[in-house]
Amino acid sequence: MARSKEFEVNEVLDKAMKIFWEQGYEKTSMSDLVEHMGIHRRSIYDTFDDKHTLFLQAMDRYKGKISATLLAEVKASKTAVEALHTIYGLLISKAEDTPSGCLIVNSAVELGTRDSDVDIRSLESFNDTERMFEQIVEWGQRDGEFSSDHDAKEMAEYLHNISVGIRAMNRTSTDKEKLNRIINVSIKLLEKR
Repeated sequence: MARSKEFEVNEVLDKAMKIFWEQGYEKTSMSDLVEHMGIHRRSIYDTFDDKHTLFLQAMDRYKGKISATLLAEVKASKTAVEALHTIYGLLISKAEDTPSGCLIVNSAVELGTRDSDVDIRSLESFNDTERMFEQIVEWGQRDGEFSSDHDAKEMAEYLHNISVGIRAMNRTSTDKEKLNRIINVSIKLLEKR
């Protein structure tokens, strides 16, 4: 008779996500995963097959959580400018129990050119983020907050590039004041003059 799982899959996946986010894929050993997930090595293999599959599922879980958070914040915003400030604010704020930066950006930098599964997931996430930015730019253009001098899709690509840079810089000791200046300038470039 097979033993039933003595853990909740999403709870242990969140723990794996956090250690991968903090250390990266290659630096995280199976021993690290066993310790941080609080389950046996055999349970990891039985549930997730291998470290790589676990990592990909952790990336998917991270993407789902971040997408849901960003979407809720955008919907709660009263203006497109407010939505952008909120999104960028979330990118530079750090909860005490989470690592700095972004698991997707970190993974793309670490493995994107060598691991097609990570590359595909990273690009999907980047494309989703660009679509979100495009919708915000279109909203701002419709409501007269943003200039219509530039194509919304092109501005979304620019905003996404800024967000990737912000998330990468957030892994360093760059002070929040500098990150906020970069964000403010980026948003001002969109505004109608």
